[in-house]
Amino acid sequence: MNMKKVWVYTMVAGTLLSIASCKSSENAYRQAYEKAIQNDEPKAGTVVSQPVSAVQVQEESKDVEIASVPVREEKVSVVTGDNKLRAYSVVCGSFSLKTNADALSSRLSGDGYSSLVVVNEAGKTYRVICSTHDTKEEAVRARNAFKARYPDNSDFQNSWILYNR
Repeated sequence: MNMKKVWVYTMVAGTLLSIASCKSSENAYRQAYEKAIQNDEPKAGTVVSQPVSAVQVQEESKDVEIASVPVREEKVSVVTGDNKLRAYSVVCGSFSLKTNADALSSRLSGDGYSSLVVVNEAGKTYRVICSTHDTKEEAVRARNAFKARYPDNSDFQNSWILYNR
């Protein structure tokens, strides 16, 4: 029995010792912090640039966003709708059956959009266009506004830009 007590006391002492040795000292944290602060300070002869204005950053990010939006090129022709098809269009649905495309177009017309149904050159896919524009920038803004209007519709969140060649 005495041997069991010795073994238990040894285990408890070992556990306490290992826990105590794992603590990081406050002094070590302070030294690391001070070293990081010194590295962040500009060195002698270093030019510190002026901060960029928030408006300038927003304009640059909008230009990058518009430039990074992919555009799919297809030759399409209008099947249903009165609007003239322009160079860039926002496609919010693609269907193999014209009746499905017409149903979505009717729904969008009820929501105030001048939608079109177009068919691609191969005649295999009907595209539903919710808006058509002369420039890519206008189309990207319209697509973003469309997606914002229907945040819970995952199909509409996949809207894309079509360039009619």
